[in-house]
Amino acid sequence: MLKKIIIFLLCVVFLNAQDGVKKVVIDLTAGDMKTIERKLLSGIAKYKAHYESNLEELEVSVVIHGDAYKYFINDLKSSPYKNDVELILKQKDIKPRLKSMSNIYEVEFLMCKAGMKKLKINENNLYKFVKLVPTSSIGLIDKQNEDFAYLPIR
Repeated sequence: MLKKIIIFLLCVVFLNAQDGVKKVVIDLTAGDMKTIERKLLSGIAKYKAHYESNLEELEVSVVIHGDAYKYFINDLKSSPYKNDVELILKQKDIKPRLKSMSNIYEVEFLMCKAGMKKLKINENNLYKFVKLVPTSSIGLIDKQNEDFAYLPIR
């Protein structure tokens, strides 16, 4: 009988622990710097702080496609974005912020491989923390089927 009570209590504790984890998949297609800074870089930090202040976790995945590829390219000179002056000037600021989101906040960055192929972006030219998914749709479908809430950033 004691064994059954312990198993029951462990199940209750486990189920309650799961309640403290929120999940969001960000559908990132934005190509303008202000949106990236405000909604992605500052936004994720604010979301994380909110949930942590309520003793909850926030698991974040970002699916990258559309105009957002350019923010995750290591060497812009070897990319379709080599003439984007604003991006070239801001890359030194954005790269470490994205890296810290991956390392400190454990944000998962998933990039659409199909779009990369169309744009002729070499996967060796991506930041090391970026993972590839076959298509953005597949990445979004998979995450939503893992109970991630959907949040577009356009």
